[in-house]
Amino acid sequence: LITGASGTGKELIAEAIHQGSSRKDGPFVKVNLGGIPTELFESEMFGHKKGAFTGADIEREGRFSRSNNGTIFLDEIGELELSCQVKLLRVLQEKTFEMLGSSEPLRTDVRVISATNKNLPSMSSDGRFREDLYYRINLLHIHLPSLHERRTDVPYLVKFFLQNMSTLYQSDIPYIDDDTMLWLSKQEYKGNIRQLKNIIERTFLLHRDKRDLSKKEFMPSFDNSVKSVGRSDSLNLEA
Repeated sequence: LITGASGTGKELIAEAIHQGSSRKDGPFVKVNLGGIPTELFESEMFGHKKGAFTGADIEREGRFSRSNNGTIFLDEIGELELSCQVKLLRVLQEKTFEMLGSSEPLRTDVRVISATNKNLPSMSSDGRFREDLYYRINLLHIHLPSLHERRTDVPYLVKFFLQNMSTLYQSDIPYIDDDTMLWLSKQEYKGNIRQLKNIIERTFLLHRDKRDLSKKEFMPSFDNSVKSVGRSDSLNLEA
């Protein structure tokens, strides 16, 4: 189970776990549980047979079948309705499922990684998240702190994003001096890494002709919700 605020990089951690495991040659299937309507949950996750319901003109493979021998990433699991939580729990416990329109159990061999920005223990106490499902998915727990809790990561992330943009657009990596990097590190990124990435990419695209990027180029990308948090002279900017 990977927890953390929105934009902290939970999906990237899930991919890193998959790539560092013995399942790396298998599929990595991402599922946004918050975007699946309740009435389509079984069809999306377990698949369906032709004619299982009106409009089922062909047989469809579900996400658990597609992720067999690999990893399934269940993002936003805290958004899952209680009725769907029961069905998911059964698969995790028994490692079998049935396609809609079939009574034949299918076995799945899959690593399950879940992620949420919700407080699942609190939701369990309120009856909004099944306690048994919480204990099932919380075998190992990784919490990702918000970016304001790890400001020393900002310079590394800035350089990483700039390198990616330079590769994508086949241009030189612009230089950022220490004062500008320190200023970037002191900002309040409410959107966490996702917001920082957006700011870096936008500034890069608007100033592709510049070899140096300074505070002046970055400032227009910040809105009124982004505030400086004061001095942070202890940041390590040398790496």
